Amino acid sequence: MTEYLTFILRVFRLSFQGGWKYFAWMTFLAVLSFIGLRAYNIQLVEGLSVTGMTDYVSWGAYIANFTFLVGVAAAAVMLVIPAYVYEIKSMKQVVILGEMMAIAVIIMCLLFVVVDLGRPERFLHMIPPFGKFNFPMSMLSWDVIALNGYLLLNLHICGYLLYKRYRGEAPTARFYIPFVFIAIVWAISIHTVTAFLYVGLAGRPFWNHPIVAPRFLASAFSAGPALLVITFQFIRKFCHHTISDESIFLLRRIITIAMLINLFLLGCEVFTEFYSGTYHVASATYLFLGLHGHNSLVPWIWTAIGMNCVAMILLLTPLSRRLEWLNAACMLLFVGIWIEKGMGLIIPGFVPNPLGQIVEYLPSVNETLICMGIWAFGALIYSWMLRVAVPILKGELRARGAEA
Repeated sequence: MTEYLTFILRVFRLSFQGGWKYFAWMTFLAVLSFIGLRAYNIQLVEGLSVTGMTDYVSWGAYIANFTFLVGVAAAAVMLVIPAYVYEIKSMKQVVILGEMMAIAVIIMCLLFVVVDLGRPERFLHMIPPFGKFNFPMSMLSWDVIALNGYLLLNLHICGYLLYKRYRGEAPTARFYIPFVFIAIVWAISIHTVTAFLYVGLAGRPFWNHPIVAPRFLASAFSAGPALLVITFQFIRKFCHHTISDESIFLLRRIITIAMLINLFLLGCEVFTEFYSGTYHVASATYLFLGLHGHNSLVPWIWTAIGMNCVAMILLLTPLSRRLEWLNAACMLLFVGIWIEKGMGLIIPGFVPNPLGQIVEYLPSVNETLICMGIWAFGALIYSWMLRVAVPILKGELRARGAEA
C-alpha cells in the first residue's frame, strides 16, 4: 500500500512540473473549460431554452458531438489490433497513448450526455432502487454498460502497464492480456450500440436503416486514427517521446481503407434514399438539396463531402507519404466526418417532423460555449495523462531501485 501511495504522490507532484509552454497550454485549456462550465451554469438555471433545441428538434450539438466522439474512442482498437494480434513492435510503443486518448474521449462523451439531459439528477431514473435500469430491453441501458465498461477496461490496462513500468517490472500477462482482447470486441460494440440507438427508432426513417452501424464503424476508424496521426506528431515534438514514422504510416493505410469503405457506404445510402423516391426521402432531400426553401444544412453536408473527397484523393496519391500532406488529409477528414456524423446525421432525423413540419436548428452561443468547454476539458485530461505517462514510458520516473 505504501508503494501505491508513493506512486500516486509522485504522479501528483509531476503534474505541477514543467516548462512555461506546458503551463501556458494547461492554463489555456483550463480557461476554456471554465468558460464552458459558466455557460453550463446558465443552462442549469434557465433550462434547455438557452440552446437552439426545440420540442421538434430535441437532439442537437450535444448528441452530435457525443455520437462522433464515441467513434473516436472506439478507434483506439486500430492500435490494439496491430500491436497485440499481429505483434507489430512499432504499434506496441504507441498503443498506450491511444488507450489514454480513449479514456479522455469517453469522459467527454459522458459529459455531453450529462449536459444534454438538462437536469443531471435524471440519471437516477436508471439506477435502482431510485429507478429501473430496464436491461436488456432498453438500448439506452446497453449504451450505458458499453461506454462505462470501455472506460473501466482502458483505465485498468493503462494504469496497470504504467505502474509496472514505473516499478521496472515485466507485466503479468494474465492481468492485462485478457482485458486487451475484451477491449477489442468492446470497442466495436460501443459504436454499434450507439448506432442501434438511432436505427431502433422506427418513427425516424432517416436513421431506420441497416447501413447506419457499418457507416458508424467505417467513419470511426477513419476519424479516430486521423486524430492519432496528428496527436502523435505533437507528442513527438513537444514531449520528446520517440514515435516512429512506421506507426504513423501504418495508421495512414488503415485510414485509407476505412475512408474508402465510408465513402462507398455513403454512396449506397444516397442511392437507396433517392432512387426509390418514397416519402421517406424528405429528410435526405432536406440535408442534401434543401426542402421547401429550407436549406440551412446544405452548405454543411457538401462542405463535409468535399473535405472527405479531397482527403481521400490525398491519401490515395503519393503526396500523403509526406507528413505535411498526410496531416492536411487527416485534418480535412477529421472535420469532414465531424460535420457528417454531427449536423449531417442528427438534425435531418428530426426534419421534417412526423406531421410534415420543417423546424430548422442552429446551435446557440451558450450551447456552443458548453461544447467548446467539454472539448477543452478532454484535451486537458489527455495532456495531463501525457505529462504523467511519457516520463514513465521513457524511464525518467520510476521507483527507487527499479531498473530502467
